[in-house]
Amino acid sequence: MATRWGICSAGKISHDFMVAMKTLPPEDHQAVAVAARSLEDAKKFAKRHNIPQAYGSYEELAKDPNIDVVYIGTIQTNHLNSCLLFLNAKKPVLCEKSLAMTTKEVKEILACAKKNNVFLMEAIWARFFPAYREVRRLIAQGEIGDVKMVRSEFGLSVLPLPRLELKELGGGALLDIGLYPLQFSLMVYGGEKPESIKTEGVILDTGVDETLVVTFKFTNNRMAVFTSSSGLQLQNDAIIVGTKGLIRFPTHMWCPEVMVVNGKETKYPLPEPHLPLNFVHSTGLRYEAEEVRQCLLKGMKECPIVSHADSLLLAEVKEEILKQVGVMYD
Repeated sequence: MATRWGICSAGKISHDFMVAMKTLPPEDHQAVAVAARSLEDAKKFAKRHNIPQAYGSYEELAKDPNIDVVYIGTIQTNHLNSCLLFLNAKKPVLCEKSLAMTTKEVKEILACAKKNNVFLMEAIWARFFPAYREVRRLIAQGEIGDVKMVRSEFGLSVLPLPRLELKELGGGALLDIGLYPLQFSLMVYGGEKPESIKTEGVILDTGVDETLVVTFKFTNNRMAVFTSSSGLQLQNDAIIVGTKGLIRFPTHMWCPEVMVVNGKETKYPLPEPHLPLNFVHSTGLRYEAEEVRQCLLKGMKECPIVSHADSLLLAEVKEEILKQVGVMYD
């Protein structure tokens, strides 16, 4: 049977998620309902994506008995309440990153999932791209020897943009853009917590970060450095340096179609979208959707590729980075 999806929010990322889902077999994935803050918005979204049911509140979606899993695409400041709503309704959840605004909120969400014995995953879509899967395999098999350095960056010149400028909307580059090079560093080092974290940054008048440069030191003198920015267009590449070689993403390090291993290039083309996308390479959201289906079919409550421990570590490291540059969220 198909995995029946409920879509929470009729915004841009939910649109892209639906476009990506249409690249998967309909016998495996079906969107059966969508909810928005207004019924009119939900109906427009449902019509555009051929979804049979539209709701004007998230509570109605939570009560729908025909849903196997909910995709939460609301703004970050709403993630806590949305996750708790659906988890307490015994609905498995795939929640967009960042899972929550603070470590305290992440812990509350994880505890709720455990209490209700329900599947929960933070939607770090990058980790499910074919190139990322190959990176993990290459590192595990020692293809480039012992990893000693990771360098990555993600910067876009998108300001002014309220979603990235205003604290009350969950603004700041790290929670939105910087999460990708951050999670990349932690993934390469197997989910290990850094021994030390050093951060320098540029803070906007609104009290959120615009540009950050972060240096990690892990055990055995292994290093990582990343840059994130909402005000600068960067190269957006990533490099992993080992004792026997080098892996490189020349561009789009958060959603790569190309990977270079010791000079040899491999391409991982994405399927074409049937509707215009809001964000680059968004048909790659298909990979995390399929991963969720496989986890649910196996009766799993979390995904080992983005585990609950991974989400907690990300939250703790993000909070420390922001604390060092004076950014705090209530």
